[in-house]
Amino acid sequence: MVHYKIASMPGDGIGPEVIASAIEVLKKTADVCKTFTLEFEEIPWGTAFYKSTGAYMPADGLTTLKRFDAVLFGAVGAPDVLDSISLWGLLLAMRGPLQQYVNLRPVRCLPGIQPAVRSVKPEDIDWVLVRENSEGEYAGQGGRSHRGFEWEVATEVGIFTRKGITRIMKYAFETAQSRPKKHLTVVSKGNAQRYGLVLWDEIAEEVSKEFPDVTMDKMLVDAMTVRMVHRPASLDTIVGTNLHMDILSDLAAALAASIGIAASANIDPTRTNPSLFEPVHGSAFDITGKGIADPLGAIWSAAMMLEFLGEKKGSSLIYAAMDQVCKDGNVTGDLGGKLNTKQVTEALVKSIA
Repeated sequence: MVHYKIASMPGDGIGPEVIASAIEVLKKTADVCKTFTLEFEEIPWGTAFYKSTGAYMPADGLTTLKRFDAVLFGAVGAPDVLDSISLWGLLLAMRGPLQQYVNLRPVRCLPGIQPAVRSVKPEDIDWVLVRENSEGEYAGQGGRSHRGFEWEVATEVGIFTRKGITRIMKYAFETAQSRPKKHLTVVSKGNAQRYGLVLWDEIAEEVSKEFPDVTMDKMLVDAMTVRMVHRPASLDTIVGTNLHMDILSDLAAALAASIGIAASANIDPTRTNPSLFEPVHGSAFDITGKGIADPLGAIWSAAMMLEFLGEKKGSSLIYAAMDQVCKDGNVTGDLGGKLNTKQVTEALVKSIA
């Protein structure tokens, strides 16, 4: 029997609520499978930790995380702290140094859930979005000078390296190759960003030659938004830069019904460092403590964690249970249901067998 150590990092807002649901589902899954065990250790990093210590994570935080097989993360952010502080203080402070250079976001319409656009059929939305997660527009390069003067200047430098682009393109092509359609759409803005994203486009063409069985097409990011809404069935696997896919993945989740079901994985494919799994919805302080947060995004992320760890039977059980509760209408209000967070979790746990 395989034993996994999981860092549970609930974080802020609805994070603790949905991570508690995910852990409950994971424990039931492990009990049913009987081939692996899970040991959870809660890591208290978040805004409360920041307010008491002055930092979102301790100086030796990365060393602490490397003791674990994976990280299950809830959310970070609070209304009284700038998002630029909370994001760079915790989530981006983990993604980059741990070389989690792939952000993987699956999107599909769950059974019984209608897409946001009436003309779209549920089967039309079944995508995997691959986001470059370590450089690009979120490289953290730049600065501000002459603060307070009318000539104050701020620079934000996007970093696009041959190494970084090549590795994310190879991962995206491999993902597309593993799916029935074997189709990859490369999102760019090389017409306007004539240096970094021209390199992005060139390397996409180079890497495509290694995957002759994968059909590739390219879209400018602005045109891509239109295609996602009006021709969703023409898409399958999609790859884009850090900023572009951050935006498009939220659009994708909304088209599939709700940001509440959006899951993601921050992956180090080399497995040198632990990968991190998180729902995309953020801390959502407007509904914190009300017990109505949709737990499916966190539970889906937990299933992705099991899949990455090699426990495919366990992940399959969770996916099947998610499909069943949605088919039965046992969902929260964002999906048109009447259940609260706890009730959805109970229904899902009951479905795992």
